[in-house]
Amino acid sequence: MKTIYLAAVLLTTLGLAACEKQPVVVNVPTPVAVPVAVPGPAGPQGTAGTDGGQGATGATGATGKTGDGGTTVIVVPPASTPAN
Repeated sequence: MKTIYLAAVLLTTLGLAACEKQPVVVNVPTPVAVPVAVPGPAGPQGTAGTDGGQGATGATGATGKTGDGGTTVIVVPPASTPAN
């Protein structure tokens, strides 16, 4: 009787060890499309706005000095950079 149990246990162990396990396949869900806002129909036109008023006149600057007649000022423009 012990031999029958021993044979059954050995056959069961051999049968379970011989089974090839299938690899686990994980299906990754595809990204869901992002909803895009679609503008609806145009509403009624609003009323026209009012025009703004004229601004105040600013203060006048001080008068400059007159030159001394013999001085010449030469202003050199900055060197231009080559276009890329």
